Amino acid sequence: MQVALTIAGSDSGGGAGIQADLKTFAARSVFGVSVITAITAQNTREVSDVFELPAEIIAAQFDAVCSDFEIRAAKIGMLASVEIIEVVAAKIQQWRIPLIVLDPVMVAKGGDRLLHENAVQALVEKILPLAHIVTPNLPEAEVLFQSKIMDGRSRDRAAQFIWEAAWDAREGKDQDFYVLIKGGHIVEGGQAGDLETAEDVLFDGAGYREYSAPRIESENTHGTGCTFSAAICAELAKGQSIPDAVAAAKEYISRAIEQAPQIGHGHGPLQHFPAL
Repeated sequence: MQVALTIAGSDSGGGAGIQADLKTFAARSVFGVSVITAITAQNTREVSDVFELPAEIIAAQFDAVCSDFEIRAAKIGMLASVEIIEVVAAKIQQWRIPLIVLDPVMVAKGGDRLLHENAVQALVEKILPLAHIVTPNLPEAEVLFQSKIMDGRSRDRAAQFIWEAAWDAREGKDQDFYVLIKGGHIVEGGQAGDLETAEDVLFDGAGYREYSAPRIESENTHGTGCTFSAAICAELAKGQSIPDAVAAAKEYISRAIEQAPQIGHGHGPLQHFPAL
């Protein structure tokens, strides 16, 4: 069994963050270990409080798991602050984790901010160059692109912009790097949800590959981004290529949304162990 690492915040509601990642790793048949960066008081309706863990505790978690387990791939989620970003970047390089999936978590489903505004540039400069694939949704891609994404054309331009920004900062250019912009929030003609399909686009610096699935109308989408990126990480840990890992994760996330239980009174969680 291969080992995957999640570096993220804890969601007391169990639908996102560390909890969603570990469920997803188990569902995708890899063993999950974790580095918790923050503790959130959270449910399906709101994030009521956040406690960011001290940098030394985050570093100690890294040392504990990386000195004992052979980490095949890691997924990065909520980082919150510049200090946390700096320690995570340092430890990834120290332990030479071979494959990194970056889910640039900035805002919770309910609108609560999970990344300080002054930390966005640190994320771009210190974490993005270490990643092998970055998986922003449309609002996150707009922050990185520094412009609105109104249609498929501007989405593709954003993917190229993010790719070039990361590529220029990478020390070695011998490894492939991908930008996956997720289409769950896609806006066409100024209206969200017009499309019948949820379309994600993967850019590798040379061309685009699209992944489509029927759009599922559901309020139970809490933790979708965390789960999708964790599924990609799990597939990479098992030896899949990045394009194949995205395809497998896309199929999994569609079933997880489709079979989501009616739990909580807000944006409910997914079914992380969907029936085949």
